[in-house]
Amino acid sequence: MLQTNTLSLARLAPNALEEFEKQVKTHEKAFYHFAYRLTGNHDDALDLTQEGLLKAYRAFHRFKVGTSFDRWVYQIIYRLFIDQYRKKKRRPFVASLDESPPYLEQEKTKEIPDYSRIPEDYALRHELGDTIQKALLRLPEEFRAAVVLCDVQGFSYEEISNILQCSLGTVRSRIHRGRRQLREYLTPYLGGERRKQK
Repeated sequence: MLQTNTLSLARLAPNALEEFEKQVKTHEKAFYHFAYRLTGNHDDALDLTQEGLLKAYRAFHRFKVGTSFDRWVYQIIYRLFIDQYRKKKRRPFVASLDESPPYLEQEKTKEIPDYSRIPEDYALRHELGDTIQKALLRLPEEFRAAVVLCDVQGFSYEEISNILQCSLGTVRSRIHRGRRQLREYLTPYLGGERRKQK
């Protein structure tokens, strides 16, 4: 029997657009969270998610019936991320010294938020989340994707192997090495000492 997120041939052919929209609505938050963990930026994550879904829509006629829709889209988003990451590495940032940057114009109109009413535990949770996100962004993209898919999205090693299109051993290695690097990055925030795993 097929999983609930696996499309059947009978449902795919006559109502392809409706089925695509239904699947996207079911998984769009998870797609965004995956993109955010890869990029570390809200706007980039939205762009990456939109581009991934647009590419998936254009290629929907090639979707293999009987396979998992969400894993197929994760694969597309991951490939787009890798392509964009490589392009950014090759393209140097160029800015005009004659013009004031747009972010400075925005800063003039921003109000300083009042954080005095935020409970301490809420602030600590957000600080911890930001710290973890910064640590994730320090990982090489291959490790980051594997760790996010496993520890945040909850995929099995076999599913990650299919999404990232690499061997099971490579997935295990990337997750192990990624977790080890994360532990090293986060040690100062965990009281300075490495905590023993049980």
